Formats: sequence, C-alpha cells, structure tokens
Amino acid sequence: MGTRTDAALAQVVAARADVGEQVDRLEAAGRAAVDIPAKVRANPAKTAGIAAGGAFLAVGGPKRLFRRARRAITGKEEDLPSALLPKDVEKALRKIGTDGSKVRGTLERDFAKYLDERAKDRKKEGVIAAITAVALSALRPIAMRGGRQLAERMLDPDGPAFAEQLEKIRERRRSGGRSGGGSGAPDEAGL
Repeated sequence: MGTRTDAALAQVVAARADVGEQVDRLEAAGRAAVDIPAKVRANPAKTAGIAAGGAFLAVGGPKRLFRRARRAITGKEEDLPSALLPKDVEKALRKIGTDGSKVRGTLERDFAKYLDERAKDRKKEGVIAAITAVALSALRPIAMRGGRQLAERMLDPDGPAFAEQLEKIRERRRSGGRSGGGSGAPDEAGL
C-alpha cells in the first residue's frame, strides 16, 4: 500500500479506537447515573431528604401548607350554611312585609349598610390576596430552580461511581467482552 493509504488506514484505526473509548465512557456515565443503590450508599441522608421531598410533593403538601398558613393569618373560614333554601328565603321575606316595594327598599338599604360595614374587611382581604400573590410569584422561581437542580443531581454521575463503571466496562472489553448472541449487550444486562 502507498503511504497515503497507510496514513488513512491509521487514521481510521485511531478514530475507531476513539469511538470505542467514547462509547465506553457514555455507557459508564449512563450506568453511573442510574445506579441508584450506589447513590443511596454514598449519600443516605441526601437520598432520604430527596425521598421525603418527593413524598411531600406527591401527597399535595405544598397546597396543604399554604392553606394552613393562610388560615393562620386570616383565620378559619366559616362553614357554608347547611340549608338556605328558597322556602327559607320566602319565609324571611314574608316576615319583612307583604308590600313588594317596601320589602325591596328594606333589602336594598340593608344590603347597602352591609356593604359599607364590610368595606374595611374587603380592603383587608384584598391586601392579603396581593401579599399572597407577591409571595407566590417570588417563591415559584426558587422552587423551579431547586427542582431543576435536584433533577440534575439525580442524573449526574458522580466521580467514583463513574470511574467504577468505566473500569468494569474496560475489563469486560479486555477479557473478550461481547460473548453471547452478538446483540452487543453485556451478559449481565439480560438481553
């Protein structure tokens, strides 16, 4: 063969070896990333915290916590009336009188008086709602960032586990590696 052909062949062989090394590193990174038992052994407290946080989110903890905080600030909400049926409304209106225009005037005056009395409470409720909205808009990015970091940490292969998996793959390759049906999967993969 000519020198250019020999050089091209050497480049192909070097590229093939590089691709093999990259495949080994990719496989090791994947195995290290999903090796949950190793991560639990390495960081049991962090894993327990992640599991507790996931359970907290799964059972609706943030909603419950928010409701309790709102109840602590604003007080307990009153229960809805068990029954205020149209019959009850009619009875109440008949007690006021039988003249429709007088009943309407009484209802309007009483309702206007009620609205005036409730004006301060409505303003207070509006302020509380505004504060809650501001707090939620401030906390949402923090929660999103924390969730993103948590996902990155869970899927990031740590150094020792990655090195261990890479060494297993290299040892498998040195020992003849791909025994079996030619599927390319390691023997312990069960494929």
